[in-house]
Amino acid sequence: MPKIKTKRSAKKRFSVTAKGKVKMKKAFLRHCLTCKDAKRKRDLRQGGLVAEVDAKRVRRFLPYEF
Repeated sequence: MPKIKTKRSAKKRFSVTAKGKVKMKKAFLRHCLTCKDAKRKRDLRQGGLVAEVDAKRVRRFLPYEF
């Protein structure tokens, strides 16, 4: 049986916590930052966890990370 390939785009965007949850970086912090208030930008700097429904799909993209 051949090895399963990892989706390289997913490998760059997601990582796995010690308990197996999927971490991600939040979006909307690349441009047009003058119109966003400081509280919103500060919140976007923090990473987030992928919802469990979507995490199943991400785990399929990263077969050897779990």
